[in-house]
Amino acid sequence: METVLINKQKKANQLINILAAVIPITVAVLLGVRQKVDLGNWTTYLPHINGIINSLTAILLIAGLYFIRQKNVSAHRLAMLSAFTLGSVFLITYVLYHLANESTAFGGEGWIRPVYYFLLISHIVLSVLVVWFVLRALYFALSGQHQQHRQVVKWAYPIWLYVSITGVVVYLMIKPYYMH
Repeated sequence: METVLINKQKKANQLINILAAVIPITVAVLLGVRQKVDLGNWTTYLPHINGIINSLTAILLIAGLYFIRQKNVSAHRLAMLSAFTLGSVFLITYVLYHLANESTAFGGEGWIRPVYYFLLISHIVLSVLVVWFVLRALYFALSGQHQQHRQVVKWAYPIWLYVSITGVVVYLMIKPYYMH
């Protein structure tokens, strides 16, 4: 019986590691496509929708922390699964936007420019790293491995919250430069 559990754990770890590598690589490749695909004008609204998604994700993450501190496991689970779902939707809409539209350049000048690029670069780097942590946290939670879940969440939660909040801040900073 223990061998079966170890094999399941190994397979889950392999899948998490593969997904944590394949997702950012796939996004990078898709973003690198220079020939844009005509998906329609509706895609120009996706950055605004993504700003809302990141805002809701941050709220859900904070709510999830609140609920678990109140020992309300079912509300915590709902908040965190909702945050994970929104993160998945964000990923799809982000890729769709960039497949159909050129990237928007930041037009700010002076001291705000390095602030924007610091936030953007840290957001991007941590958004790549957080995938592995979030997938592990989700796996441990769903498989009932609560101690391992808590250990991973010590890293996953603050990174994920930072990525969600900086996603909103970066969106608000670049919003004036989007064309319609």
